[in-house]
Amino acid sequence: MHHSGPDRRRAAWQVAWRATLLGVALSLLGGCAQLGYYGQSLSGHLSLVRAAKPVDEWLAQPDLDPSLRRQLALTVSLREFASAQLGLPDNDSYRRYADLKRGAAVWNVVATPELSLQLRTWCYPIMGCAGYRGYFKPEAAQAMAAELRSQGLEPYVYGVPAYSSLGWSNWLGGDPLLNTFIQYPEGQLARMLFHELAHQVAYASDDTTFNESFATAVEQLGVARWLATRPDALKEDEQARVRQDQVQVLLRTGREQLQSVFQSTASDDEKRAAKAEVFVRLRRDYEVLKRDQWGGDTRYDRWIAGLNTAALAIQGSYTDLVPDFIRLFERQGQDWPRFYAEVRRLAALPREARRAELAQGVVATSEVRSDRVDAPTPN
Repeated sequence: MHHSGPDRRRAAWQVAWRATLLGVALSLLGGCAQLGYYGQSLSGHLSLVRAAKPVDEWLAQPDLDPSLRRQLALTVSLREFASAQLGLPDNDSYRRYADLKRGAAVWNVVATPELSLQLRTWCYPIMGCAGYRGYFKPEAAQAMAAELRSQGLEPYVYGVPAYSSLGWSNWLGGDPLLNTFIQYPEGQLARMLFHELAHQVAYASDDTTFNESFATAVEQLGVARWLATRPDALKEDEQARVRQDQVQVLLRTGREQLQSVFQSTASDDEKRAAKAEVFVRLRRDYEVLKRDQWGGDTRYDRWIAGLNTAALAIQGSYTDLVPDFIRLFERQGQDWPRFYAEVRRLAALPREARRAELAQGVVATSEVRSDRVDAPTPN
């Protein structure tokens, strides 16, 4: 819907009024120590909403940058595909665009104990508990990291190009497309949209790995279907996908080695030394991979250099359960609504029961139909 004149002003007042009500609700749910955090979260999200305007309004501008025009037009097709072919929500999210004039939507802080891969968690109204804490200003994220470091934890701060409000902000205009990811190559842009929309389908309030792995499975299955009929984009995507998978293998190996170190009976000093060696080995293997197979591609250099235990832990949350979700999709006959219904059922279970059923392949719904076509090979 387009707003102009009084309609646009009325829409702006509605956004402000709804935001005020949300702020009151948050103040009732949190103590004084949390109000500052909730305040920056609310104002930061509202700044995104207010900066965004419908994609068709951007496309109507005759002087719009051609590359931005191309990418925005692509998102229209991706958004339609997401709802029509993947069963993802057909709502206001990702139908508006905002240029934030910065390189990240938010900055996340994650942390682990020095000798553990267990993420520290924070609990919030609406979304429950998660293994990260997001800030709309990098200085605030770094301040939080310093506080965690003073508590003996090992923090990691990273910029996030997009995040999901889990659908609750659709009444404020929906989660917008952002300059932080709009220029991604086609396959990567598709992954971003499918992943974030998946968070609006199912969400376990106490299980970051379940939530992120589910969204990653949806993005992998979805982008395979999208690219299956777009050979040029598929070819462009293949190299980046292969290299990303190779990096994930290195990270998974590093996590497994660290887990073995942390669970051993060695002394803490011995564990610290072994931990340092794991990171030396990981970076060395990366340099060999880059030199021997990538022709010197440096795109991951800065990220690999900054890795620590917390960074490895949060990366694992995006991938560890993906194979289980893909198998679940197959057991549901590659039927998106049935798959989502089963994931929602699992999300409502206690965490241990949820994980056990997902790992064991328990199917609580009716028998899988046999008339489904095979899904393309996932990423």
